[in-house]
Amino acid sequence: MTDDKYLRQAKFLYLCLAGVFISLIVTCNLIFLKFFELELVDGFTMVLSVGLIPYPITFLVTDLISEIYGRSKANQVVVVGLICSVLVMGITIVTDLIPARPESPVNDGTYSLVFGLTAASVSASMIAYLLAQFIDIKIFHWLKEMTKGKKLWLRNNLSTIPSQLVDSFAVITLLCSFGAIAWAEFPITVFSLFVFKMLVALADTPFFYLFSYLIKRHFKLGDLDELKI
Repeated sequence: MTDDKYLRQAKFLYLCLAGVFISLIVTCNLIFLKFFELELVDGFTMVLSVGLIPYPITFLVTDLISEIYGRSKANQVVVVGLICSVLVMGITIVTDLIPARPESPVNDGTYSLVFGLTAASVSASMIAYLLAQFIDIKIFHWLKEMTKGKKLWLRNNLSTIPSQLVDSFAVITLLCSFGAIAWAEFPITVFSLFVFKMLVALADTPFFYLFSYLIKRHFKLGDLDELKI
């Protein structure tokens, strides 16, 4: 296979991973107003937003980008994800202000209920998102250098755990400060968020191994090698 073909494939893969990441981040913010109950053990039920379901997967994607393309490319995707999220939120806010015609299948009240996101919720989500993703990427690469590219499971999980804790703590602190959530609910809400995110993050470890192996094998990368695009 020629170098040009490898380069085209590397660029296309990066574009696909970035697209998946941005899609997940935007989706999280669009669907977070729907809540469900999850009973882990008898007597302990967590109330969670459906927006949390795709969110931990974003850390799998940034870890893959970090592993294959390096820290700079991972940081780029995080910043672009923030820009896209703000753009989508801005569009939903503007369209929420446009009156619906009487015959519209979705009336103003329904549209506002689903897409009328509060500034507090969006701001809290975006600030926590930036903190968590940058921490995850920084720790991931520090561990990669420390282990000389070995022990994928270690850097995948040890970078995600503290970043998810920071994310849960930051977003709930901000929402409580803005009055969106009562301070009395702070401990259980942070705990519920963190536990759920950790369960999903641990579950994605085999997928991180699989995708890393397949990509590195295809591009003939060593443990510390990265694709330059």
